[in-house]
Amino acid sequence: MTESHVQVPVMASGTFDTLDLRILSALEVDGRASFSRIGAVLGVSDQTVARRFRRLCAEGGLRVVAVRDPERLGQDQWMLRLRCVPDTALTIAEALAKRPDTNWIALASGGTEVICGTWPRSPGDRDDLLLGKLPRTPSVVEIRAHQLLHRFFGGPDGWVRKFRALTDAEIDALRPEERPDSAQARIDPEDEPLVAALERDGRAGLHELQRATGRSESAVKRRLSALLASGAVYLDVEYQPEALGHRVGAALWITTAPSALHSVGRALAGHAEIAYVAATAGPSNIMATAVARNTAGLYAYLSGPLGALPGVRHVEATPYLRRVKQLTYQRQPR
Repeated sequence: MTESHVQVPVMASGTFDTLDLRILSALEVDGRASFSRIGAVLGVSDQTVARRFRRLCAEGGLRVVAVRDPERLGQDQWMLRLRCVPDTALTIAEALAKRPDTNWIALASGGTEVICGTWPRSPGDRDDLLLGKLPRTPSVVEIRAHQLLHRFFGGPDGWVRKFRALTDAEIDALRPEERPDSAQARIDPEDEPLVAALERDGRAGLHELQRATGRSESAVKRRLSALLASGAVYLDVEYQPEALGHRVGAALWITTAPSALHSVGRALAGHAEIAYVAATAGPSNIMATAVARNTAGLYAYLSGPLGALPGVRHVEATPYLRRVKQLTYQRQPR
């Protein structure tokens, strides 16, 4: 895409504008880029970037955090659908949100279903949750467990980039310096304090990371570069989609012909409405998250681009009522 063809959609939130979207896009390219560097690329002052960043944090839920990538680390990932007794789903969701091995929790199906993403650190943790705690919870009446097999889009791939708010030249100018590649994605025990600090704030300065880890500044910088280069962790930009005028989200449980699984997954990854999509083992073989401005937009997507894909046999759409946990932290009720 050339500069002259960049088209930034008008946001309907009434709060944030095109510059806010461009700043979010810049942070997706490099979550640790300085305000001065972002400002230089976007053609505004670093004070303007800093002011917009603070407002996005306060009003749009913006956070830049480090996230462990279980796919690169070779860890199991599961998406759970828990059907609950009415009036108990929120309590169950909040209890799950306190677990360090859960990363995405939402209420759906009129408040009687909890959708929960989890990446157990060990088979023992997995069995404790799937075979122990959840089956013994009286208010959970049904458990559907979908193991994630392959990620088509999501994780290090940020959804905001689909708005194409930045030109190719701007993206190239924002990319971090080439980091030395690492042969193996791993997080060593001595890395845990560093990763924990970055999970709280992915933009934490080297002095702060030095205090959190007890390592020298040069050692912190070197290990952070290695972790990011290997893909063991990545920097994620968290925000409320409502701030961008997209107020409707839904989980899509898609069944395809086996031979069409990969082609459908790759096609979905290119759709502007899809924020996450993965192949799964379970009752359906693809799980995706779709976002839209309103219910009419969701209907248009389901009946149009998604419905027209060859190989799609069945789609169940489950609108989200409330996000309880997003990645590394528990959301507070608004």
